[in-house]
Amino acid sequence: MKYRFLLFCTLFSLSLAAQSPLPIDTYDYGVPENNVSAIAIGMGGINLTNPDDPFASYGNPALLAHNEDTMIYLSYRLADNENLSFWEAASVSNFLSEKQFKYFTLVSKQAAFSYQPMASINLSSFDTQTNKTLYYDYKLDKIQMSLAMKDKNWPALTAGLNLKYITGRLVYLVEHREGSQFVREHFIDDKIKGASSDIGLTLRTGDVYYGLTLYDVLSRLWWENYDAVSIQRRIGTAVQYGSGASKTFFGIQSKIAKSPETTYHLGYSYAQNWDSKDFISDDNLQQGMDLRIGFYSHDFYGADNINLTLGGGYHYQMFRFDFSLNTKGLKISDSEFLFSMGLGF
Repeated sequence: MKYRFLLFCTLFSLSLAAQSPLPIDTYDYGVPENNVSAIAIGMGGINLTNPDDPFASYGNPALLAHNEDTMIYLSYRLADNENLSFWEAASVSNFLSEKQFKYFTLVSKQAAFSYQPMASINLSSFDTQTNKTLYYDYKLDKIQMSLAMKDKNWPALTAGLNLKYITGRLVYLVEHREGSQFVREHFIDDKIKGASSDIGLTLRTGDVYYGLTLYDVLSRLWWENYDAVSIQRRIGTAVQYGSGASKTFFGIQSKIAKSPETTYHLGYSYAQNWDSKDFISDDNLQQGMDLRIGFYSHDFYGADNINLTLGGGYHYQMFRFDFSLNTKGLKISDSEFLFSMGLGF
């Protein structure tokens, strides 16, 4: 009898959970603002063609085929989202912390291991007009293994693959006040697991790089008590001229199989490298600085629809530091800053 009662309670609680619709209606994490690389952001929001970027596997895993070093890098994001409404802030495309860890990657030869908090949202509000409280806590983490390869007979062509394991949790609560008491309307406490993959290609002809990436081509997210869903698939293609100090970039990123939200990306980077003498050993020390500028937009119609990106970097022997600024509508005061730093061996 006790077993039947517990079974009934479990089934009843599951049915209540199923009756409350999920507050998440989109799984689109590939917007340019979410790029984890300060180099990519500084050059217009995406990177499909620049193998010098330590975070290159995020945009195109095929770029790892050009890597022969071991590197450890981190990136952090600074943003000001105080003016967002509750539901704008709850969007999975936003990262809410003013200072937030964004990405970790360990790169070795033609492979990389990475960790990314894809979504980290914790919100709580009280509406005095409706006497309702809203609590929203959504976290989604990704562990990624990246592999790249090239054929000795076709050294100009490389291919790469990202394999992703995803895990997370959602806690969602809606209550309204009656007198001094709060009455629960909706409550969700559910876990999610999933897997996804990216496929990338690069082709080099002289000083011209071509890049193509299919993002989340095979993806599935499984909720414990809700229907399984897929991550929004995207495609990116780009061309870059220059592989030395001066690089000019043009790229396009769009959705697959749904209403298109195509973005067009333009970027330019200039690097200056020099050698200096070590005061102790008299050995040569390598160091350099990079400057970057870029734009991206859906249509480049009006300043309010254009994102201006600026960035720079400095490297000294094994150490590298990069930063970027991303501002929409040419409003520098509303800019978002991304910093990355790390060591290469």
